[in-house]
Amino acid sequence: MKKFVTLFTDSYRELKSVRTITTSAMFAAISIILGMYSINVGNYIRIGFSSIPNGIIAYLFGPVAGGLFSASLDVLKYLLKPAGAFFPGLTMVTLLSGVMYGCMYYRKPITIKRVLVSKLLVMLVCNVLLNTLCLSVLYGKGFMVLLPARAVKNLVMWPIDSMIFYTMIKAMETVGIFRTIRGPLTVRTK
Repeated sequence: MKKFVTLFTDSYRELKSVRTITTSAMFAAISIILGMYSINVGNYIRIGFSSIPNGIIAYLFGPVAGGLFSASLDVLKYLLKPAGAFFPGLTMVTLLSGVMYGCMYYRKPITIKRVLVSKLLVMLVCNVLLNTLCLSVLYGKGFMVLLPARAVKNLVMWPIDSMIFYTMIKAMETVGIFRTIRGPLTVRTK
């Protein structure tokens, strides 16, 4: 339990760094640009790339920074390009997904298994259950009416999103982008 609490306190400390804020701002801009481009497969399946920066920020800076980044980016994207009604519940679900990714990725090696498990958990809890509940409340449609189509869509997208994210993270690690962002390791002395 102490490790879990430390995960959040360390992530909170990351927010005090100028490097964290500037890196988050750069990835927010990238996410907004990536949000403009997606691949539509049929009427219901859309392969998008704008969630990649959310996972990267959660990986680099932890659950607190990841959650705040995801929620603030959700609001910013809505302000830039409103699509439908604004519903705070959907923003809270986005915040939760950033926290979940941060808990799964922060200070841990990225493996395909870890990415698959984290994507599956976020898709089941946030996308399928909580987002469907929010949409049900927002549009007045029955939860069980919306659930099957959303579950199938997320099940189809799970391996695709996982492979895209894993490939991007590994490519960025190989090139050395994360070493540059994190900077040189500092040694504390008494």
